Amino acid sequence: MKLEYNRDELLTVIDRIVKKTMTMDLTWDWPCGVAYYGIGEAYLATGKQEYIDFLRNWVDEYIEMGLPSWNVNACAMGHCLLTLFDATGEKKYFDLLMSKIHYLRNDALRFGDHVLQHTVSSKNDFPEQCWADTLFMAAFLMLRTGCRLRALDPENEKDKQLAEYADQAQDIIDDALNQYYWHIMYLQDPATGLWYHGYNNIHKDHMSGFYWGRANAWAAYTMSQVKKNLHDWYLFPKCMDVECSLRDQLAAAKLLQTENGLWRTILDDADSYEEVSASAGIAAAMTEMGNPLHAKYVQKALAGVLSNVSEDGRVLNVSGGTAVMKDREGYRNVPKAWIQGWGQGLALAFLTAVLKQ
Repeated sequence: MKLEYNRDELLTVIDRIVKKTMTMDLTWDWPCGVAYYGIGEAYLATGKQEYIDFLRNWVDEYIEMGLPSWNVNACAMGHCLLTLFDATGEKKYFDLLMSKIHYLRNDALRFGDHVLQHTVSSKNDFPEQCWADTLFMAAFLMLRTGCRLRALDPENEKDKQLAEYADQAQDIIDDALNQYYWHIMYLQDPATGLWYHGYNNIHKDHMSGFYWGRANAWAAYTMSQVKKNLHDWYLFPKCMDVECSLRDQLAAAKLLQTENGLWRTILDDADSYEEVSASAGIAAAMTEMGNPLHAKYVQKALAGVLSNVSEDGRVLNVSGGTAVMKDREGYRNVPKAWIQGWGQGLALAFLTAVLKQ
């Protein structure tokens, strides 16, 4: 995939987004989890020590203040903990990550074939509902963690600290891939290749039944990370489903890209607004997959996303937090005037993917 861009300019924009994200009063929840995942990716792509120092100081301060209880959404904070451990070698970050993994595997609400129910609090928020959001907040986190444990080097001093967790690696990976598989089965429309926002197992339906843009971004981006993390993915049958699901999804999504290089908050609704977090996530998935046929769509998306970053590092035109809305107007009217952690994080995921590509 050949892309045209100015590397120095891209680094400058990434730095602006990171610096602005650092000023946001984000708390230990999913907006912060996605935002700080993006900062972690920026650190890995640029090597800037100040990025990891910020994450370290922020997490240490929060640990001292006291952490909230876990839910599916809050487990997104585990992404930066994994990056912090690899950067610092401090086991406390991995121990905290494993408390989230323990919650997901043993305490989180599930239904059907051990599918994680989406939760945003300690309550039974959405009985027997699965949302595409869960793939980023939980399944992708479990995949990263299991693969990291599977790759432990017994001669490496840092890795030796994690020996107590090593025997959990395969079970964590299997659980993660089970989440991917059933979310594909429940949420992807085989006729179009696109993803619905949610599925209600009680009523056996997709509720309002729209192809929400950011849901498709959560799905596409997390599926694009499976082969990147699980190097012998071809030995896991469920990965074949991931591969084919993503192939069909991106083939459909590319046809819905707007002239501005973006995707709409309802992908196939010409009257819904262009939404930048969804656009960044879908384009990041295309970049990570590296299909040369997608290069022209990624190139357009790069221009579209960069044109939506302000001089002070705000990612613009990002829709607010969105439940599975009741109707088309519900999605169309979600405000997009404010800076959001998930917009910052998904933009960083895309721009760093371009940088590393």
